[in-house]
Amino acid sequence: MGVFTASIALLPYWLCVGVLVVTFAVLLVCARRSPGPWTESAAKCIGLVLLSDCVVDTVRQVHDGTWSLHTSLPLALCNFTLLVGAAACWWLTPQLIELTYYWGLAGAFQGLVTPDLDVPFPHVEFFEYVIGHTVIILAALFLVVGLRRSPRSGSVLRSSIITYVYAVVVALADVVLNANYMFFRHAPRQWTLLRLMGPYPWYLVTGVIIVPLFFVILYSPFWFARRSTRTSPTSSSAMRI
Repeated sequence: MGVFTASIALLPYWLCVGVLVVTFAVLLVCARRSPGPWTESAAKCIGLVLLSDCVVDTVRQVHDGTWSLHTSLPLALCNFTLLVGAAACWWLTPQLIELTYYWGLAGAFQGLVTPDLDVPFPHVEFFEYVIGHTVIILAALFLVVGLRRSPRSGSVLRSSIITYVYAVVVALADVVLNANYMFFRHAPRQWTLLRLMGPYPWYLVTGVIIVPLFFVILYSPFWFARRSTRTSPTSSSAMRI
């Protein structure tokens, strides 16, 4: 009965996710079949959606009196990826696109499939969560697949180093602010995929190891495509995925 009740409660969540996925799937197909200046304008609109999600979240917390240095700064990787993704969609900078792709698919995905929602539909925070976790993943796919801005050679190493540096910055911020961004100081109370990585503090060690592994997996389709293109006797130029 408990499982059935939980499934019913999450039905609006998955319906909203489904609507966003279908919408972006249509947009992605159009971008692939009819490339042109409109695709960059579409990317900027997506960037504005991501930025708006951050702004609305901040305004809501200030209005409710729940904004705090300990919990409300955009330091958690998912929240920071929204800002990076917004910048990537607006300026189409290769490094920002790569970070959006790797962080969005490797990081926001776990928040999407294991939602931590304390508010029901149609609360504002409900839509913030759905848009924040779904659109960043779909935006990454639109940039990389729809706009054909595939990760460059060496992107795994560069993005891994940036991720480690960012993690150190957040860990220091946690100490200074007595916060727990990215769960560096203690494990989350709710169930997340972190539990599959071991108890605290061992999941931190696991995270250091699996970050480049996840990035390699995400980069592998492009590596294989480029390798097959170079070895193909009929190929005259490198293929952009």
